[in-house]
Amino acid sequence: MNKTVLTTICYIEKGGKTLMLYRNKKKNDVHEGKYVGIGGKFEFGETPEECIIREIKEETGLTVNSLRYHGLISFPKFANDDNWYMFIFSCRDFEGEVPEDRLDDCPEGRLLWVDNDKVMDLNMWDGDRVFLEWVATKKVFNAKIEYKEGILDKYHVDFY
Repeated sequence: MNKTVLTTICYIEKGGKTLMLYRNKKKNDVHEGKYVGIGGKFEFGETPEECIIREIKEETGLTVNSLRYHGLISFPKFANDDNWYMFIFSCRDFEGEVPEDRLDDCPEGRLLWVDNDKVMDLNMWDGDRVFLEWVATKKVFNAKIEYKEGILDKYHVDFY
């Protein structure tokens, strides 16, 4: 039976760099070999903000002071024919440092700070390249991004 999967993602910035996660550790990971922002799936009862704040703490050790909300994207039949919904945030106001040993010890993969002008050069989902352009507009958006067999097929966005 198909289900709805609720997720969050955050692009954490500091000093002209963005913290990215290279996914290379989890078995059967739909994101294996890709660079993604920090985030994950909701736990029961969480709001999008509670989810992303928890995920950032778990994956990086950083404490969020404030977030910027950018939008919601639906990904029909993204993995196992499940429909995924992703709430997108960015963060520039946080406390702490990612410990050096944490860079290689994140459960999902390797954390690394990437120069902002190099992020689009990383191996990431093609849809991520599209929505990162939307994030840069500073407008809130709702969108649908569709893949067929892992390849970007089509997308639609509404800005508010």
